[in-house]
Amino acid sequence: MQMTITRAGTTGMRLCTLLALAACGSNHAPEELNQMPGYLGSITRADYDGKTNDLLTAGLGKTGLAGAAPAYANTEQPTPLELRRNAIYANYRAVLDIAVNSGYGTLYGPNVDASGNVGTGEGLVAGSEYIAYADDGTGKKNVTLMVQVPASFDPERACIVTGTSSGSRGIYGAIGSSGEWGLKKGCAVAYADKGSGTGLYGFEDDSVNLQNGVRAGRVAAGKSALFAPDLSDADRLAWASANPNRIAFKHAHSQQNPEKDWGKVTLQAVEMAYYVLNERYGVLARDGSARIVRLTPKNTITIASSISNGAGSALLAAEQDTQGLISGVAASEPQVQPAASTAYSVRQGGVVVANPGRALFDYATYAALYQPCIASVAGNAGRCTALVAKGLLNGADLAAQQADAKQRLRAYGWLPDSDPLQAAHAGTNILVAVTYAYAYGKFSVTDKVCGFTFAQTDGSGNPIPLTTAQKAASFAAQNGILGSVVYENSVGGAKGYTAGVSPSNSLADQSLDGFLCLRSLATGRDAVSGANLQGTLAAQSVRVRAGVAEVAASGKLHGKPAIIVHGRSDTLIPVNHASRAYLGLNAAVEGSSSKLRYIEVTHANHFDSFSSALPTLIVPLHVYLNRALDAMYAHLSAKQALPPSQVVRTVTRADASTLITTVNVPAIASTPAAGNAISVTGTVVDVPD
Repeated sequence: MQMTITRAGTTGMRLCTLLALAACGSNHAPEELNQMPGYLGSITRADYDGKTNDLLTAGLGKTGLAGAAPAYANTEQPTPLELRRNAIYANYRAVLDIAVNSGYGTLYGPNVDASGNVGTGEGLVAGSEYIAYADDGTGKKNVTLMVQVPASFDPERACIVTGTSSGSRGIYGAIGSSGEWGLKKGCAVAYADKGSGTGLYGFEDDSVNLQNGVRAGRVAAGKSALFAPDLSDADRLAWASANPNRIAFKHAHSQQNPEKDWGKVTLQAVEMAYYVLNERYGVLARDGSARIVRLTPKNTITIASSISNGAGSALLAAEQDTQGLISGVAASEPQVQPAASTAYSVRQGGVVVANPGRALFDYATYAALYQPCIASVAGNAGRCTALVAKGLLNGADLAAQQADAKQRLRAYGWLPDSDPLQAAHAGTNILVAVTYAYAYGKFSVTDKVCGFTFAQTDGSGNPIPLTTAQKAASFAAQNGILGSVVYENSVGGAKGYTAGVSPSNSLADQSLDGFLCLRSLATGRDAVSGANLQGTLAAQSVRVRAGVAEVAASGKLHGKPAIIVHGRSDTLIPVNHASRAYLGLNAAVEGSSSKLRYIEVTHANHFDSFSSALPTLIVPLHVYLNRALDAMYAHLSAKQALPPSQVVRTVTRADASTLITTVNVPAIASTPAAGNAISVTGTVVDVPD
């Protein structure tokens, strides 16, 4: 069943109950009426029976999620239900390793219940799903919020878990991370796409995504579009004519720096959850239409959670929580950017870490220079060659150059644990560097920042059009960052960045000139000469760095209990610049009132899929998010002590044919051994080797 909830008109009787009933001639006690937040649009509700369809797996179950992607009846016109199903399928698999030997079906997965018991069923979860836009009335924000209420929700033991999406993913981005844990626990799950979720815009056909993923014309969609660039018709047509096959997407091109509001929208998702729950479980007021507020932060446990960007959003939400909405935090591998501070220090094995807490755009643009060199092979080493020629790399041959590149990354904050993973992250940091340059600077898609745009490309790097079927499936199939990075300034014409030839040297160096430009925007100085930027680049750098400042975390959690888990081998979000630094900043800001705990997991990285690809190096971090959520819930519901900060030492496998067990991923210790304890003394964070 599907229905739409719209904002009710305010009646005279409702005004009486909201204000003072006695003034309306009544002797009744005032009623606290449930009110829809003003920023919410119409709420769509769908009920799922847990047999043919459900909240967690879209009816696919454990087996279906591990199988082939479901087909559309009509690939050019998939239905909203099909798009939802495939979005859940794609997003679940994107954040988890669904290989049986990596723990799927034994340590985690739909069939593993809230207590960790392995069942024989498919793990479908019955319940209701509510979706709405949060907007300011312009239709330009249109942040998608969603609340899933499992049939097992008990208002006498009410709980809410946040599931803000990771990366640039859409509304189902956290379905397999905190979403699954919350649904199994009987909690309502409050999701947000952060205003950066999948929103593909096509210039040639002027097409957009709607909230349910279906494609529509921009004019017909109006304020219902998930995203459309802020361009006049004349500008759109001119751009499409001069730059065929380019695309725009919400995270990069909304010109709003959505990251600055990630804490806010996470709190809004919680507020929507309270509204939905009180509409369901509150008793009728005397006016016969409104509901009386039953669930509040006083009788509801709310855990802010998720992974990566969603985990950073959870921490920001806790920092910004002025209403006491959040009870505690359980965050995994957070992309959090601590405000610049010299008030704390981080040491590993007694050795001081240089400059912890660098901003994402700082270290991503640095990685975008050197990781492609590390990924180079003989005969295709243009990036390394070009870096050497510009005085940014040393080494007489490719092996020496790659060793120097790794050393430079270590000196910039990466751990030696990341060395084997650097090459595999080259493509990811390229996307981060370009996407976030546009986002932080609030640039238009037409600005061609540092010569970069986005498009699908062919095998030779030429921009080509997306097919109708690709656009139709984009809501489900894409991760929010769409297409490939195109270098418009490549010698001979626009090329996908890997085929780009830099104008400064006429080398096929994977568009190094463009990435040196991005690096310059991050620092305000020319990446080669070190001279201060001038003119347009200087102005663009000011805009980008202002955007970076807007997203800085304060470290002040207001004494809320919090657990952060992070993989020591994380090569996308290095622990020195995120979790370790946040622990230090929190110590400097909150001191003895802090209730933050930090769990660092060896052999865990940012992407659990590497558990199968690199079994001798990587174990899945996801099991530790579940354990952190378990520990936080036990603390909030039963006053159990939080685990101390510690390093958890995992054991990798000989190969992918070996089943991961708790021997490989041991529990978080209630009393860690001395050699595993992470200590915070004053404002000094000490992490053991």
